[in-house]
Amino acid sequence: MTGVTLGTAVPTLALTMTVTSLIAAEVRSLRVAAWAYLAQALLLVGIFVCFAVAYNPALWAWVLVALITKAVLIPTLLLGYLRRAGEQEAAPSIGFSPSVIVASVIMVAFYKLTHRHAELLAATPLTTIEPFRTNLAVALTIFCLGLYTLISRRDAVKSVIAICLLENGVHLSLVSLAPNMPEMPLIGIATEVFITVWLMLYVIAGIRTHFGTTDAAELTELRT
Repeated sequence: MTGVTLGTAVPTLALTMTVTSLIAAEVRSLRVAAWAYLAQALLLVGIFVCFAVAYNPALWAWVLVALITKAVLIPTLLLGYLRRAGEQEAAPSIGFSPSVIVASVIMVAFYKLTHRHAELLAATPLTTIEPFRTNLAVALTIFCLGLYTLISRRDAVKSVIAICLLENGVHLSLVSLAPNMPEMPLIGIATEVFITVWLMLYVIAGIRTHFGTTDAAELTELRT
C-alpha cells in the first residue's frame, strides 16, 4: 500500500467513524445504535488492515481478533439481547434535539482542537504527519463522544454501547501512536472488552427480569 493510498484511505475511514459515533450516541433505537457500532467496528478493522499492510505485519493478529470480537461477537450479543428485551432506549436525561446539538458541538470542536494541537497531547513525531494526526484527533473525539453518551444516557444498554465507543477510540489511538511497535498487537488484543460486554449484558438482563426496567434513574428510585 503506497503512502498516498494510506494517507487517503485511513483518514477517510477514521473520519467516517465519527459519524457512526454520533449515530450510535444519539439515535433512540438501540438496534440502530448497535448497527452503527458494527459499522464503526468494521471501519476500525479496515484501518488496522491498512496499518498491517503498510507498517507492521504483526498487526494482522489484531485485525483477526478485532474482526471476531468487535464486528461479530459484540454486535451478536447486543442484537440478541435486544431481540428479547426490545429496542427502544429509556428516555435520556437530555432531549433529542438539544443532545444532538451538544454532541455535534463536542464532535466538531474537540476534533479541531485535538487536530490542531495533537503534538501537545502525544509527544511523538508521528503526530506531526498524516494520517496519524487525523487518527489521533478522531480517536480522542470518539472517546469524548462515548464519555458524553455514558454521562447523558439513562439506559443501561446505551451505556454498554458507550463503553464500546470509548474502547474503539482507545484502539484507534493505540494503532496510530506506535504502529511499528512489536508489542502493539498484544496490547490491543489485551484491551478488548468482549468479556466486559458479555458480563454487563448478562447483569442487565437479570436486572430487567427482576425490576422490569433498564432505566438507571428508575433503578435508583427503586433502591431508595
